Amino acid sequence: MIQFRLLLLFFLLPTLGLTQQAPTVPFTFGEELNFEVSYGWINLADAKMQVSNQPHIHDQKPHYKIDVYGQTKGAAALFGRVNDNWGTYWDGDTRLPKISYRHIEEGKYRKHEKVFFDQKNRKAKMQLFDRENKVLTEVKEFDLPGQVQDLVSGFYYLRSLDLRDIKAGDYVTIKGFFDKEIYNIKLIFEGTERIKTELGEKDTFIFSPQVPKNKLFRGEYPVKVWVTQDQNKIPVKIKANLFLGSLNFDIISAKGLRYN
Repeated sequence: MIQFRLLLLFFLLPTLGLTQQAPTVPFTFGEELNFEVSYGWINLADAKMQVSNQPHIHDQKPHYKIDVYGQTKGAAALFGRVNDNWGTYWDGDTRLPKISYRHIEEGKYRKHEKVFFDQKNRKAKMQLFDRENKVLTEVKEFDLPGQVQDLVSGFYYLRSLDLRDIKAGDYVTIKGFFDKEIYNIKLIFEGTERIKTELGEKDTFIFSPQVPKNKLFRGEYPVKVWVTQDQNKIPVKIKANLFLGSLNFDIISAKGLRYN
């Protein structure tokens, strides 16, 4: 299920800094977005993006606790069971992550990780734990090239931006910290489109990250993300063109939205 994990990486990471920030955060505590993941006609997995019901305090400041879950279902689990959780504690004032974490279960593979960000001093401290997530096994510090987002926080930062004046062809090179590395990814705004979803017809912005050549994706811009043009700015569809077929995320429900 490496395709599932890599698509989440390109969906969540390359979404930082296009224009000025919007005056308010367009989501609120208790928001929950649910998706169906499919390959052709096969339903592979369920995915969920969830904001905690109440703030979490770090350094005497309230933070949003945001989780993304991915889990295989049905016959897809026979080819490799996936039960993943990515998360972040996100400061709504600075719009930067304070802590990120990953709990990965893919077949027999396990990984439990926390990263503590010192954005002011451009440092990150990573902690790795054993398979049962009980014993600390490794601690490592990293220098950062500036303020960075993590795997989950980047997408919520995108939602906080004012996109009203963005034009087709506009792009940005962004920085994110993930898996001990700094990623610089070019995100292209392709334009707008009205599409049908389980939530009804939606006017959307379309974004595409520039993906380095690899053996999984087809073309230079193989991933597209559709984000609603309304005040909530929620993702309603993601499509990745693979060398064989395509992988799709389609929204199936949304609740707890800030704006009706």
